[in-house]
Amino acid sequence: ATGMTAAPPLRARHLPAVRREDLAGVRAFVAEACRAAGGCPAACEALVLAADEVCANVVLHAYPSAAPGPLTVAVARVGDDLLVTATDAGPPFDPTRLPPVAEPRTLEERSPGGLGWHLVRQVVDAVRYERLAHGNRVTLVRRAGG
Repeated sequence: ATGMTAAPPLRARHLPAVRREDLAGVRAFVAEACRAAGGCPAACEALVLAADEVCANVVLHAYPSAAPGPLTVAVARVGDDLLVTATDAGPPFDPTRLPPVAEPRTLEERSPGGLGWHLVRQVVDAVRYERLAHGNRVTLVRRAGG
């Protein structure tokens, strides 16, 4: 896939002021868009879980609760891969630089959003990060066939 440019998103959903209650709609959008792009059930489920964690982190950490900001989620297929991108306008945050995290010992220790970045990395094939002029873009990559 060297030199291959990403195809335009098959589908995108833009939320001008994302809130926690928008996450169910984002999950449904990612699930449907992944299916439409030919993703197998396991790949679609993994991307829904990972995208939910990424978007929950945007809601919780990128914006103050009194001032929610924009989030755009897009799904594309490039060759054998499904790509889900989440773009926000928050302060710099590169999840690819986080160290591996130990599993929480109790439910109380789990972070809101649930899975945590370490589990996001386990359910997708790659996590990519770009710092944009006014925000962040996280791309989740998962092979469409499983």
